[in-house]
Order: sequence, then C-alpha cells, then structure tokens
Amino acid sequence: MFSPRVPRQLEANAFSRALGAARAAGRELIDLTISNPTRAGIAYPEELFAPLASAAVAQYAPEPFGLLTARQAVAADFARRGVSARPEHIVLTASTSEAYSLLFKLLCAPAGDEVLVPVPSYPLFEHLTRLDGVEAAAYALRYDGRWWVDLESVDRMWRPETRALLAVNPNNPTGSLLGSDEARALAERCAAHGAALILDEVFADYPLDDRPAGPEDLGACLTFRLGGLSKSAGLPQLKLGWIAVEGPRPLVDDALARLEFICDTYLSVSTPVQVAAPELIATGAGPRAQILERVRANHETLRRLCAAHPTVDLLHADAGWSAVMRVAATASEEEITLDLLEREGVIVYPGFFFDFPREAFLIVSLLPEPHVFTAGVQAVLGRVDG
Repeated sequence: MFSPRVPRQLEANAFSRALGAARAAGRELIDLTISNPTRAGIAYPEELFAPLASAAVAQYAPEPFGLLTARQAVAADFARRGVSARPEHIVLTASTSEAYSLLFKLLCAPAGDEVLVPVPSYPLFEHLTRLDGVEAAAYALRYDGRWWVDLESVDRMWRPETRALLAVNPNNPTGSLLGSDEARALAERCAAHGAALILDEVFADYPLDDRPAGPEDLGACLTFRLGGLSKSAGLPQLKLGWIAVEGPRPLVDDALARLEFICDTYLSVSTPVQVAAPELIATGAGPRAQILERVRANHETLRRLCAAHPTVDLLHADAGWSAVMRVAATASEEEITLDLLEREGVIVYPGFFFDFPREAFLIVSLLPEPHVFTAGVQAVLGRVDG
C-alpha cells in the first residue's frame, strides 16, 4: 500500500545496530563522525539569536523566493566569496535538501528522467532522488594523490534522459575541489546536452589552505549554486538554505518563472529566519571562523599522526569538514568500524557509506573538539596500523 519512493526494507545495517546498542547502554564514546557544530564546543554569542525576536516577525508577507532583504544578504555573502549573484536570482529554501527537491521538480519528469551524481559522495542523494521519482546515475571521482573527475565516466553515463549533473564542491567526504578546467568541462557538457549544472557549495567556506573554493561564473549552461546557514554560519537548527540561479539569460528567466510557481505552492521558509537573515549571516562570521580554525587544526593533527603510521594513508583534501584515511584491508570496512566501536569506543564511518569503490577507507569528521579528536584518532591508528 506504500509508495515505491520509500525503500521497502528499512532495517538498520550491522554498524548502525551496534552503534544504537552502544548508545542505549550508555557507553562513553568518542564520536569522530559528528557534523553538528552546536554539539562540538563552538561558541555562539547570545546576540546572534536576538534578531529572531524582532517585532517584524509578527507580520507575514509571503514571497515565493523569500524576503528581498534576506536575498540581498545572501547575494552579499556570495560576493564575499568572489561569486556574483543577483538578489532577484536567489531563491530561499528551508534547507539544501529542499533545494534539491525543488530543482528535481523543476528539471525532471518522474519515472524516467535522471541526474548524474558523483561517487564517492554524500549518501543522501540516493534518497533525495528516489523521493522525487528521479533516477540517479553515478559518475566517478578518481584518486591518484589528488581527486579528479573522470570525464569519461560522465560521458559514458550520459543518456537522453539526463536532465542535470550534480557536483559537490567541495565534495563531502573527499574534500576535493573542482579544478577550473573540470568545472568548465562539466558546464560545457551540460550546455551541449541541454541539461543543468547543480553546484552544491555548502562547504565552500572551509578551505584547508588559502585556495579559493570557486568556481566563478561558468556562463555556458543553466547553473544552480546551493548554500545555507547550516554550514556557512554553523547554524543547522535555523533551517535556511538558498539557490542562486545563473547562466544564459533566457534559461535563467524561464527557470525563475517556473521556480516561482513551485515555491509559491509550498512557501516553506519561516518568516523569523528570513527577517533575521541579514544579521545571522553577518554575525555568523564568528562561528564560521571558529569552525575553520578547528577543522584546519584537526586536519594538521591528523596529518601529523598519520605520518607516524606507514600503513595508513591520509588522502589529500582541499576543504570541508571530513578526512579520508586509507588503511590496510585486513578486514572489511564494516568489521574494522565495528571493532573500533566495540573495543575502543570510537565511531568512524566506513567508506561504503559513501560508495567508495573498494576497501578499506575510514572517514572521520574534523569537527570534534581537539582533545577528543586527538584521542579518537590515536585509538583508531593504534588499532588499524599493521
């Protein structure tokens, strides 16, 4: 009696069951998968949340794309990163996940059309596409000291039904950035096939060095840039995301006209967060700076610790909150992560959660407090080295 958009089997895997049991038993665990900055010791000034109590939140003014003042603040935030975005071309959403859903509704017909998604990458794409009745086809990211887009796999997977290509920049969890040549190549393919390019840039504010996260204006195709307060200001609880639309003017105009219809149907973004958006974005620079300092410091700690363990290879990353370690495949990733959980009380993600093509990869978050992160990594390395 239920829709096939929802998986028929919803049972947890062995790792998730073991983690649930450990937490239910009250075990003290070191969580190297944490992605919630509000639980990672980041300091938030009290005045950050004051705008949510503004008298203006009592007035409801439904706008399909969101309040202009909020969209102007988002455009200014894009400019801070060197990206030109016009306020009238910005669409506010309740989250990045909702932004994907809006774009799938805009671009794809259900039960046939597809989008290309990168692997390895965030596993949510499988669910997001399925819930909107869209097929997902994978193109490959390869690693040979740095991550790169396998353009041959893009061409191989492209079909007449392909409506969009998704690129996560920086990628989660690989931390890889698109090179300028790669970005142009993807944009040119989208333009040639009449498809759209969706650039998920939620981690763009967290380079591990001083390299800009780009890319800038791609021009050749209809492009949608995604972002939100969850990562840019470390405020996942406030539920504000956005889409910036760019590309050839006729396509942009047509896309915005259709997005206006879709957004007007749902009107999902709350008034308080829209009213507060300008100050939240401005004051969010403080938590963002703390997070950036944290992930850079933890990444340097991880690099130093891994250097003392020759059987562990820390894969190169450019940006983001995650790091990938390649370890000796003396057991399956599931067995390794279960062993770390049961014997060391340390939570790490196995590579298969992110569709890594082979064994054995472990993914850790760079967000934990430094003393927790160091203790957890030392336990992991002591367990998997040799």
